Amino acid sequence: MDQRIFDPSPAASPETLAVQPLLPGADLPLLVTPKDGALDDGGWRKLLPDIHAVVRGRLPIAGGLLFRGFGLHGDAPFRAFAESFGRPLLDYDFGSTPRSAVDKGVYTSTEYPAHQSIPLHNEQAYTLQWPQTIWFHCVTAATTGGATPIADSRLVARRIDPAIRARFAAKRLMYVRNYGNGLDLPWQRAFNTDDPAEVERFCRANAIAWEWTEDGELRTRQICQAVARHPVTGDEVWFNQAHLFHVSNLPPAVRDSLLAVVEDESELPRHVFYGDGTPIEDEALDHIRAVLDDCTRSFPWQEGDVMMLDNMLAAHGREPFTGKRKVVVAMADPVRSPDLPAA
Repeated sequence: MDQRIFDPSPAASPETLAVQPLLPGADLPLLVTPKDGALDDGGWRKLLPDIHAVVRGRLPIAGGLLFRGFGLHGDAPFRAFAESFGRPLLDYDFGSTPRSAVDKGVYTSTEYPAHQSIPLHNEQAYTLQWPQTIWFHCVTAATTGGATPIADSRLVARRIDPAIRARFAAKRLMYVRNYGNGLDLPWQRAFNTDDPAEVERFCRANAIAWEWTEDGELRTRQICQAVARHPVTGDEVWFNQAHLFHVSNLPPAVRDSLLAVVEDESELPRHVFYGDGTPIEDEALDHIRAVLDDCTRSFPWQEGDVMMLDNMLAAHGREPFTGKRKVVVAMADPVRSPDLPAA
């Protein structure tokens, strides 16, 4: 990551922008608004130097900024706003959830049924490369619900039981995925190709072990970090998706039916072990989920909002909703785990 995007020293708010906590008693996210009132479409461009100054000074401290009242409405203006930071937008490679491209570098948020919640997670923390920066744009707010809850990953790391945190950090995690079985994506969609040779090249370049099963499907294994150290601030963060990938995350009836038909847990659609292949204790995952719940902060979307997160400093999720909801996503600034300082 080009570290020039961040200036870790606090900066005074520019004269054109107001910066303040959105939620009482919490600095995540900070609300950024134009001091002279809501802008017309495209009006944000004249404030770009001040917007960028706020991002440099405040994002690495707060972990997330909510831009409101900047006249951003729709996929194309959102893409222009994200691209204004000068970083190429990333494709959604090696994805784990269904999404659709709506513009170059802009995707729908996870396309799970509206009645389902999505637990807190850091984007692509189940692999060795992820986006440092992620933007969310509310095009259409839900009738009810549909918030994107967030949590400070530094606070999560501090609140997890030290013995559990140390065990996860030392052992790391092994994610196992079996594609195209109804619960995980088809490998063609996860890797954005129909060519098995392209899949193998991607796996080889990203330290992913793979095998083609007898029925022609794909199984992958990858050993990844459980905690990480931020490349700019040096903060230790809780950075994994063990609580999402583990079979205990599924509803009991679904979990029991799956376990009844597999001989080995590595045959589950997706699962996670410690990096040495030993099982992760359900009690540890229950504790981790409780800490995440306790650290969660939530707010209702307003149409036109853009939330910018440092993906290592802030986790995000989704609440169930009714009505039509459209929140689109863009990502930038790839980070590789091997390039980070040791946690």
